[in-house]
Amino acid sequence: RRRQRQMCIRDSHGMKQNFSRVERGFGWPAFWKSEGFRNRVAFRRTYHLEEETSFTVYSNAIGHVLAGEKKYPFGKKITCGPGEVAIAVHAGCIEAFPCIYIEGDVICSDTGWMAEDYEKDPQPAGKSKYFTRPEQNPTVWEYSEKVYEPVSVTEYNGGTLYEFETELNAVLEAKFKNGYQPVLICCGESREEAIAYFKEKEEPYKVELIEDLPEDAEISFYQQGEFVDLCAGPHLMSTKPIKAFKLTSLAGAYWRGSEKNKMLTRIYGTSFTKKADLEEYLNRMEEAKKRDHRKLGKELGLFMMHDAGPGFPFFLPKGMTLKNTLIDYWREIHKKAGYVEVSTPIILNRSLWETSGHWDHYLDGMFILGDPHDETKECFALRPMTCPFQYQVFLNRMRSYRDLPMRLGETSTLFRNEDSGEMHGLIRVRQFTISEGHLILRPEQLEEEFKGCLELARYMLDTLGLGEDVTYRFSQWDPNDREKFIGTPEQWAEAQDAMEKILKHLNVPYTIGIGEAAFYGPKLDIQIKNVYGKEDTLITLQVDQMLAELFGMEYVDVDGQKRRPYIIHRTSLGCYERTLALLIEKYAGAFPLWLAPEQVRVLPISERLHDAAQAVTDRLKAAGLRVEIDRRNEKIGYKIREAQVQKVPYMLVVGDREAEEGTVSVRARGEGDIGSMPVEDFLARALREVAEKKR
Repeated sequence: RRRQRQMCIRDSHGMKQNFSRVERGFGWPAFWKSEGFRNRVAFRRTYHLEEETSFTVYSNAIGHVLAGEKKYPFGKKITCGPGEVAIAVHAGCIEAFPCIYIEGDVICSDTGWMAEDYEKDPQPAGKSKYFTRPEQNPTVWEYSEKVYEPVSVTEYNGGTLYEFETELNAVLEAKFKNGYQPVLICCGESREEAIAYFKEKEEPYKVELIEDLPEDAEISFYQQGEFVDLCAGPHLMSTKPIKAFKLTSLAGAYWRGSEKNKMLTRIYGTSFTKKADLEEYLNRMEEAKKRDHRKLGKELGLFMMHDAGPGFPFFLPKGMTLKNTLIDYWREIHKKAGYVEVSTPIILNRSLWETSGHWDHYLDGMFILGDPHDETKECFALRPMTCPFQYQVFLNRMRSYRDLPMRLGETSTLFRNEDSGEMHGLIRVRQFTISEGHLILRPEQLEEEFKGCLELARYMLDTLGLGEDVTYRFSQWDPNDREKFIGTPEQWAEAQDAMEKILKHLNVPYTIGIGEAAFYGPKLDIQIKNVYGKEDTLITLQVDQMLAELFGMEYVDVDGQKRRPYIIHRTSLGCYERTLALLIEKYAGAFPLWLAPEQVRVLPISERLHDAAQAVTDRLKAAGLRVEIDRRNEKIGYKIREAQVQKVPYMLVVGDREAEEGTVSVRARGEGDIGSMPVEDFLARALREVAEKKR
């Protein structure tokens, strides 16, 4: 049977009328508007239960349920009645949109929403997350392009209460049903009042943040329980789905990143909807810590950082060997692919950067020598990229269509002034080495050359073992953010249409990143995640037709006419620092033989066998392998364990019998003892593995 209750509203003539309906779902949503920021107002709705009833009240506002002498929080199941039950929600703000949802069949009658003085200090509140009010009529609400008009308007204490009927119920139910203490979204319309509010609460850091906001910034608060947060948002609408959480670590942090300010405590934590998910995450993080390139880089002697230069890595001998191995591989592959290698300066005058547009669009990311705002004095900048430098190679003389495509490559050191909070080991640094290139070509060569760049990048990533870990993002411009980009909408449409056609023709699966393009052109970003799941760009392929115009780049075409070339900006390994960090984490420091900085360690079992072990070492080195000999006066078991900790791929044990027979006892990382074999047989095995770049 349907359970019904009596409800009272006022018609347009102010006469009361009664009608029946079941109270299951939202009570009437209401909108409160007041001219004063600190208005002590609450809304109360009183119900008379006809029998004992179990129900739960949810709301998008702060409040409680009163049943007799007891007060219950929203979200808690209540059993009470017969008798009166009151639901109170707090407004106390310029604008509020209190709504309630009652879960359970309730037979009752009620008095409707009533405004009353609130006994506690009100909190700032404000604009609804889900609704807007048309400027021409502030007493109605829009949602999903439909306008809802109030059925009741009540003046109280300097404000106005607008009530809405049940057609909004289905719209609101999904928004506000899910939990205890949902967020009250707040938006203070007065900067001074917002500052006064947090000064009263003795929160000087939030006051400072508000004072530093632009004059036209929207100042928004979010409230969860008793906590009021100064936040651009959003917060969770409800804490109900959170079933498991854990505080994971503490760290000291200077307020706003300056050592001149107070040291604060940063608390890290995480939460999940299931305990099993939390446990799986914590296990994954423990494994991630073991693979963290910062930890392994120190343990394996690959690189180090120094307090005097945050973001400027020091490569140690083993790390430099690893880096040079990648650079040599890049040279080998690109020479076969028809690239010519050049070398350009690391620093040039501001005039070059003004021409390229970097001075206007990338100045904050550059290291400047001189005053960038004083045009009367010479000013230089360390290069954050090589584009303008390599263009000078093209501009060295007049070019013909026969010179194109021109494939330029360079291993260069770049400098970018990253924020201190953005830096992370080798993944994001201020100085890095990159083998990047620029292809200068005719428009009709664009698709074929872009395809070649992508295939080259994929081939090299597959060789390294990273190909299976990447995704693709088609980064486009944002036409609503014209200050960030150069060029006309027509130029951007032409470049993006050309790239989209190429990507579809090559069947490249990609997502779209609006606003992620370079300021001069769209790009295909090859994305990868580090061991903690944070995504970064590893490789970029960019299509550019604008910088050629800025630099006056031309070639003489078949018909004798001068035309602008297209440019492809590209890398195939990304910057070596980031690639090395990802390789360390991918292999947990146990690199494939061809990459390993130390490929073989020779272990004599006693001092009298040093000469025999040295002979083995010399033979392997002469063949091109990277070999070390452990001459320490330690037991052979200890030497083996040390080599295993250092993740050396092969350990060759030289004992009396091996010295006499010209053999070595071979132990392979991950396999253990694989037996004794002649030195030449092992050498052939190792060289074959290196040549095949076996993983």
